Amino acid sequence: MRLFVGIPLPDEVRAEIAAVVTELRRGGEDLRWPGPESWHITLQFLGNGGAEQSECLQERLGSVHSVAMSTRIGALGEFERPKVVFLDVEVSPELTALRRQVVSATAQCGFSPEDRPFHPHITLARAKGRGKFRGLPVPRSLRENPPRFTPFEAREFLLYESFTGEGGSRYEVRARFVLGT
Repeated sequence: MRLFVGIPLPDEVRAEIAAVVTELRRGGEDLRWPGPESWHITLQFLGNGGAEQSECLQERLGSVHSVAMSTRIGALGEFERPKVVFLDVEVSPELTALRRQVVSATAQCGFSPEDRPFHPHITLARAKGRGKFRGLPVPRSLRENPPRFTPFEAREFLLYESFTGEGGSRYEVRARFVLGT
């Protein structure tokens, strides 16, 4: 099973992002646009793990203690590799501390952190195929009026399982962990 740990988004924020995605889709024909149910803030991508590791994760992640945290979504951005369009997430001391605890907990179950620096974001689209990523033309309406999103309080983080298919990835929640305890 392919696993990762992330923070879910509240419905209000999903609706705000959906309005922006509607504008962006007009210029992104060579992109796959996952639906709002897949939007989250990844704390750590774990990769493949077995049932025993999944059980270990549920136990270890359950011992993570962190405050509920104010979370702010920032500007649109793009990664050339992987070919992704995203929304930045403000790096707060609380988010950094939570990620550090998550990485420590998952290491006890045999998972290693990624080599790349932590760059919290919400993936909006991925390039189709392996061709050169031409970037996303941002509509004039969004350039002149950059989107602003309602800050929200993250009150939980989740262990997800990812299923890949022809239409993209689908995620299922394997466990929920409350913040602020």
